[in-house]
Amino acid sequence: MNVLVTGGAGFIGSALVRRLVAEGRHQVLTLDKLTYAGTLTSLAPVAEAPNHRFVRGDIADVALLEPLFAEFDPDVVVHLAAESHVDRSIDGPGAFIQTNLVGTFTLLQAALRHWRGLAEPRKAAFRFHHVSTDEVYGSLGAEGLFTETTPYDPRSPYSASKAGSDHLVSAWHHTYGLPTLITNCSNNYGPYHFPEKLIPLVTLKALHGEPLPVYGKGENVRDWLFVEDHARALQTVFERGTPGETYNVGGNAERQNIAVVRQICAVLDRLRPREDGRSHAEQIRFVTDRPGHDLRYAIDATKLRDTLGWQPRESFESGLEKTIRWYLDNEAWWRPLLERSDAGERLGLKG
Repeated sequence: MNVLVTGGAGFIGSALVRRLVAEGRHQVLTLDKLTYAGTLTSLAPVAEAPNHRFVRGDIADVALLEPLFAEFDPDVVVHLAAESHVDRSIDGPGAFIQTNLVGTFTLLQAALRHWRGLAEPRKAAFRFHHVSTDEVYGSLGAEGLFTETTPYDPRSPYSASKAGSDHLVSAWHHTYGLPTLITNCSNNYGPYHFPEKLIPLVTLKALHGEPLPVYGKGENVRDWLFVEDHARALQTVFERGTPGETYNVGGNAERQNIAVVRQICAVLDRLRPREDGRSHAEQIRFVTDRPGHDLRYAIDATKLRDTLGWQPRESFESGLEKTIRWYLDNEAWWRPLLERSDAGERLGLKG
């Protein structure tokens, strides 16, 4: 199939692109605006592959999308292009509305025109797969899990913009018949993760002997999903999922943020110990919590497991060790990102 991946130079998108290209069964076109979090170095392993092409562009650019759909003639659109950092959405929500809502609308319109022009059986086989987040469901208490029928209750500009894009995709299916799929995933981690996110941020700050900032008391809980497990789930869904359905993707790995930070420190104490022999955990510092910080997210991925046979292969412990080893071995990837951006800062507290 011809698979168009938007946001394919980002963290999750590049993991999917690398997987699809290496597998060799599909032709893959990556479309990415290359904002601060998108980097071509994440696609370096497939840069010369004959079944992959990269186009720099904005999903909200109608003049770009029309000829791109006509030329590449996709069978599948996997839509990952998004502004995705909660802290940044607090400081500057406008970019999130433009990309996540206006961009998704523009892409849906282009996909709808393309789909209507396809002949059978390609028309029946076409899929528009929208990749979303568990944050659209709001915050959980100490018990319970998010399911595909959990009511939406977004709490930040980021999650509100993603909730809106989910509803647009669902509406284009019910109103126009576009064969859509939606996946809502828990927190991803793994290689090529932009350094502003918790696990790479803490890892790199620990290596540099800097304070390790933890919001509040570190009691917020997230369900962690290794990014390569997620990429495998996405492929499973767009190849075998039922149009109009939503599938939750989780890692069965709930952890308090403070536990995640302490585990990172424990792995680094073993793999890259401090020169003074003390634990990296002594660098932990609790900082003012961010506004609207949801207490707990946890995904029930039973539907994906029971209907399509997917389940995570990595435990949090095995995935975290692989991730930290990757950062230790790939300074050439992350060093330029730290030098050109504020990726090493905790944002969202300016207002």
